[in-house]
Amino acid sequence: MESDKSAEWKEILRRRLTSKTESRSEEEKREEETELFTKYYTEWKGGGNAENTFKLIPRFYYRLPAEDEVLLQKLREESRAVFLQRKSRELLDNEELQNLWFLLDKNQVPPTAGDEAMISYESFLKVGEKAGSKCKLFFTARVYAKLLHNDPYGRISIMQFFNYVMRKVWLHQTRIGLSLYDVAGQGYLRESDLENYILELIPTLPQLDGLEKSFYSFYVCTAVRKFFFFLDPLRTGKIKIQDILACSFLDDLLELRDEELSKESQESNWFSAPSALRVYGQYLNLDKDHNGMLSKEELSRYGTGTLTSVFLDRVYQECLTYDGEMDYKTYLDFVLALENRKEPAALQYIFKLLDMENKGYLNVFALNYFFRAIQEQMKIHGQEPVSFQDVKDEIFDMVKPRDPYKITLQDLVNSGQGDTVTSILIDLNGFWTYENREVLVTNDSENTTADLEDT
Repeated sequence: MESDKSAEWKEILRRRLTSKTESRSEEEKREEETELFTKYYTEWKGGGNAENTFKLIPRFYYRLPAEDEVLLQKLREESRAVFLQRKSRELLDNEELQNLWFLLDKNQVPPTAGDEAMISYESFLKVGEKAGSKCKLFFTARVYAKLLHNDPYGRISIMQFFNYVMRKVWLHQTRIGLSLYDVAGQGYLRESDLENYILELIPTLPQLDGLEKSFYSFYVCTAVRKFFFFLDPLRTGKIKIQDILACSFLDDLLELRDEELSKESQESNWFSAPSALRVYGQYLNLDKDHNGMLSKEELSRYGTGTLTSVFLDRVYQECLTYDGEMDYKTYLDFVLALENRKEPAALQYIFKLLDMENKGYLNVFALNYFFRAIQEQMKIHGQEPVSFQDVKDEIFDMVKPRDPYKITLQDLVNSGQGDTVTSILIDLNGFWTYENREVLVTNDSENTTADLEDT
């Protein structure tokens, strides 16, 4: 084969030399060059037989077992369990983490930066050699550069590096733990999967020790709704495990392992027992007929009781109800939206209610329709209604939409004023707060001055 190619090359060279005297255009020369390149490149890649090229492509798709293929399903479940166990064994355990800290502390390089012990790159590599194979992925130039800040000696903080390792190990442990509940094995959790995960997590969280077992189902529902409200905006019924790890909700939930968590932290944490009991207690207080559901009239007393009837009509038109009444799960979405109006997911929820014609934007007609209900409430409370034209101009000035006549959801999110705009349109108390913002600021500053003078 090699001798044939050599003879062929000789023949080509001989022809080129004999034809040197021939006058050929540049285009002809380029065509010949391209032809030769194509020919030899094709041979080098394994020939021009297109029918066989598919054999070189590795298999990348494996069909999921059907429901009636019980044996294949069991095989898949067992293989996933073995795979996750192997991944778990690859992680650093407590003893190995303690050994790593001992090595880092032993190889610190003076002087300290404040109270922080530091380590140089040379010592960093020495520790990496002694720490064992499981630690190799942490002792790289990239990790060191990531943690390198303004140290004049080019060192990094031992504590920062150790926290980095701990965080990585925790993320992998948590991912493996969540993956055990991934029944489909495709990298996401369904609502029932996440419910099972949180239900089995409750006994490991000291801050939830006081919860009655009869309340567990309501607590789990309350916790799961936050994940799905914010991480499943398209309402597909499933969330990627990666998204769960990337958001802060899991940190908030696992914060409940701290036995000395302050009262303020518990009150601001959606997953804490006081917060869950508060939300559920509000639901029970609104349910005057004690049928376990909320009618529009019952929901109208939510918060300060100043949500407009027009907005509540839209809630019951768009949200899932049963014979015109709202269950606890739908109520949780409602609460999450109104308590987090700055968040894109909450704005999306409210925007859908304001966008009556499903046009994807709010025009002057839509703004007027909702603000008219605010004006009516002002009359009922003996207040002089504010002109819609003034409010409309202020809203467009705040949002600065790309189209001067239409406000899209993205416009609201980009403006950073979505919470203010929605409050003006759906809640008399929200509009009053906006309208009297300057007076409120003045009162706050006067109170602060008075407090300082007293001290």
